Amino acid sequence: MIKELQKGRLKVKISESRTESGQLAAKEAAKYVIELLDRKDEVNIIFASAPSQNEFLAGLLEYPVDWTRINAFHMDEYIGIDPESPQSFGKFIKDRVFSKVKLKSANYFNAKAEDTEAECRRYASLLKQMPADMVFLGIGENGHLAFNDPHVAFFDDPRDVKVIDLDPACRQQQVNDGCFQKLEDVPVYAYTITIPELLYANRLFAIVPTKFKANAVKATCDGPITTECPASILRTHRNCTLYIDTDSASLVAQ
Repeated sequence: MIKELQKGRLKVKISESRTESGQLAAKEAAKYVIELLDRKDEVNIIFASAPSQNEFLAGLLEYPVDWTRINAFHMDEYIGIDPESPQSFGKFIKDRVFSKVKLKSANYFNAKAEDTEAECRRYASLLKQMPADMVFLGIGENGHLAFNDPHVAFFDDPRDVKVIDLDPACRQQQVNDGCFQKLEDVPVYAYTITIPELLYANRLFAIVPTKFKANAVKATCDGPITTECPASILRTHRNCTLYIDTDSASLVAQ
């Protein structure tokens, strides 16, 4: 780490590279999980599924976490996608974490559910049964948290889980990330955990590398707290740390 900043209540840690940033986040997140397991029988964690999380997720597996006492969730999913498709967020996190450790439970959205509102209720019920202790998240190029794009993000959302239509900028990001070949291939509708439900957790770890996220990181850290940049709400959370590299930090006021 080369610098630490404070933006509202948000702790910001800047590392030289995305690898170093991911490794630092993994070290601190694993330490927190291990400490929490000393006080609780089980720990509930919500995971983001995105290429920006790769270094962090790989680093997390290097620490002696008792995964058999972890209930794991992923935070969003495309509606209708094949669960074995490379673009499925459930498959992404399964391949990188959930299948590599023995979990107490691994909880996935059913992308093929015929009744999407019933699926929202089912997933929300699981989150009520196993309230998140912590969230590992990213920030989208448009400032989204999970799939809460600006036009569907509400800081006082009464729902825990909902169906949304994806912002064109968010869909383009999936192309930029190499997940889809062209914009037309990206699904339009998705499930997402809402912002109040994400912020309910006591501890948030946000891992946001690369130059493509520089504008979103600047808005998160220095802009107004508004749903125009949903991630700006992180500045109000009681215990959130943002891990960025010199590229994503390049526009942040220091």
